Amino acid sequence: MSSTSTIALSHQLALRNQLDIIANNIANSSTAGFQGQRILFQEFLAKTETGDKIAYVQDIGTVRDTSAGPIEPTGNRLDVAIQGEGYFVVENDEGTFYTRNGSFRLDPDGQLTTRDGAAVLGEGDVPFVFAPGEKDIQISRNGVVSTENGVIGRLRIVSFENEQAMTAVGNGLLKTDQPVTEVPNSIFVQNAIETANTRPVIEITRMIEVLRSYQSASRVVQSEDDRVKRAIQSLTRNA
Repeated sequence: MSSTSTIALSHQLALRNQLDIIANNIANSSTAGFQGQRILFQEFLAKTETGDKIAYVQDIGTVRDTSAGPIEPTGNRLDVAIQGEGYFVVENDEGTFYTRNGSFRLDPDGQLTTRDGAAVLGEGDVPFVFAPGEKDIQISRNGVVSTENGVIGRLRIVSFENEQAMTAVGNGLLKTDQPVTEVPNSIFVQNAIETANTRPVIEITRMIEVLRSYQSASRVVQSEDDRVKRAIQSLTRNA
């Protein structure tokens, strides 16, 4: 395969991976607390047999956009948004995870959980459990959770030195082995959630641009393939 074709193919592969990332951003644009991703590219230089250098396109990973999404009211007393940095701490059978998705509910036992059943933890890693009949659930601006019967606890919010080292594991959850840093002065908004920080219109525009680039690279590959075929046919006729 010619150098032109391999360069174009490397570009196509990187663009296909970029399309996967954009498609995931669009699919999660209505997921509370979702953080969009971007793909990272770098130039990779390789030497040919003649000693010339060829530049290939190489995607080296993805980076999460850790900026906060817009906060929207929901009217649900169990929804809560973080205004500022940090992540909720939640726990399920597989371990401890972190999330910006504050769309919570009560399970049949009266425990505060995520929509997927992970227990929401308060300070001291204590879950929130409400007694039967408790109705007036309040979450203050500083994260104190209380009912008509008194204070139950305070939401635990943590941050990390390198948020890019956190791994998305699905359902809006993130995992990391980094040491946690407590965020004691977090501000919370009850009856609201943080929406995704991706904008579908922008993501669709990016997808169109990437598709055009992919089609352009495809035409280069096809053109080079046709050129090689013509050269072979010409050599065959003159043999």
